[in-house]
Amino acid sequence: MNQCGNCKKRYETNVNFCSTCGNQLLEKKSNVIDFIIAFYVSIIVFIGLSFFIYDGYKENIWVEILVESLFISLVIGFSLVRRKEMLQLYKFPKINKGLLSLYILVTIVNSFLVYYGVEFVNSFINDVSLNSYESYLYLDYPFLWALIFIAILPPIFEELAFRGFLFNLLTEVTSVKSTIIATSLLFALVHFSFISLIWIFPFGLFLGYLRFKYDSLWLPMLIHFIHNLCVLLVDYYVFNS
Repeated sequence: MNQCGNCKKRYETNVNFCSTCGNQLLEKKSNVIDFIIAFYVSIIVFIGLSFFIYDGYKENIWVEILVESLFISLVIGFSLVRRKEMLQLYKFPKINKGLLSLYILVTIVNSFLVYYGVEFVNSFINDVSLNSYESYLYLDYPFLWALIFIAILPPIFEELAFRGFLFNLLTEVTSVKSTIIATSLLFALVHFSFISLIWIFPFGLFLGYLRFKYDSLWLPMLIHFIHNLCVLLVDYYVFNS
């Protein structure tokens, strides 16, 4: 299945032009694939660099700011190439309040299940769980810094990267199912933890579903924020109890 990058109309077979808006499709397909490869390579390189930087410079806020700035610059740089399409994703979706409440409730419950589930798995493999709040104790106002780097920035820019830019490109050359899986896999890899793949990948699938269903980034951003905030609050409670 192909999708017009301009008006989002989907086609079961290859067509030269979109019948709705007249946008040329096939000639641009190779350009889209080039963009996808460039984005994947850039993210993989970023993952590798970040791993070595964090490993060499622990408890350094300037290093954290540098790495976060690199990721933000990378995402914004790619997104600006298709800024018209990206801006369309920031329209507020029409959603039933009851369904929205259900999504939020499921996210909150899931965040607790994930937190204690990971703790349970770590206890069997003798792995030390990282407390996200504790990681910022070397700074003044540690909760504020943790809130910024864990609950605020990731939902904004990770969603723009994976459910925004990359999602749009992939739907032009492959099916929606394949797109959701591919973006979820890369989303999971960015988090540097093999154990986390167990829950981050399914969480990415859920975010991808919301992105497709409502054709907007607002709901994935909100759900991502609520999940990360809940985990941070549990870490804060556990550390201080």
